[in-house]
Amino acid sequence: MSYHILVVDDEIEVTKMLHGFLTKNGYDVSCAADGAQVIQMAQKQPDLILLDINMPQVDGIEVCKAIRDMVTCPILFLTARDQDTDKIEGFAAGGDDYIVKPFSLTELKARIEAHLRREQRVKNIQRKVFSEITINYSAQEVRVNGEKIHFLRKEFEIIELLSLNPGQTFDRARIYDRIWGLDGNGDDTVIMEHIRKIRLKFANAGCEPCIETVWGIGYKWIR
Repeated sequence: MSYHILVVDDEIEVTKMLHGFLTKNGYDVSCAADGAQVIQMAQKQPDLILLDINMPQVDGIEVCKAIRDMVTCPILFLTARDQDTDKIEGFAAGGDDYIVKPFSLTELKARIEAHLRREQRVKNIQRKVFSEITINYSAQEVRVNGEKIHFLRKEFEIIELLSLNPGQTFDRARIYDRIWGLDGNGDDTVIMEHIRKIRLKFANAGCEPCIETVWGIGYKWIR
């Protein structure tokens, strides 16, 4: 199977370089140079998007927000910004990984492969039923007593990680690393806020608590 990767960067030399490298490694590659092109090309449902942040007119953050509900594939930001606040903004917009320029092509290849492997594993899992909760992993859908509950991509991925490993405790740094694909310590505030929103949505649907806080350690799925 040849995966389709959409490369988005307004620098023609960068897109040429990435197109050549990824094509050489067996990927089907399309390129876009601005936000309008991305929105149009994203409708073809690529398997992964490499998205530059610093683009004229509409930057990568806004592009990601515009297409996130349109595509479910991983979106990897490419950027020269390396501050934690920049990363948090990118993840909040719906990004899945954050690769700082200049970057190693071998590291980029490894991260792409890791995200595509994870997507394939998810597609191979159909669904799980926990009492009144039904999780369809391939469709990225959660229902409570038959009613669909809308979760953002990162919220669903946290549910996915915990529910596929019921009873296992994950600390915040491990959740951050597994979901966002970055090395180092996770951001406690980001994880806590996502868990809070997940719990609120389940509670509003009349569902008993399914994510338990293990004080001083992290979180686990208790269904």
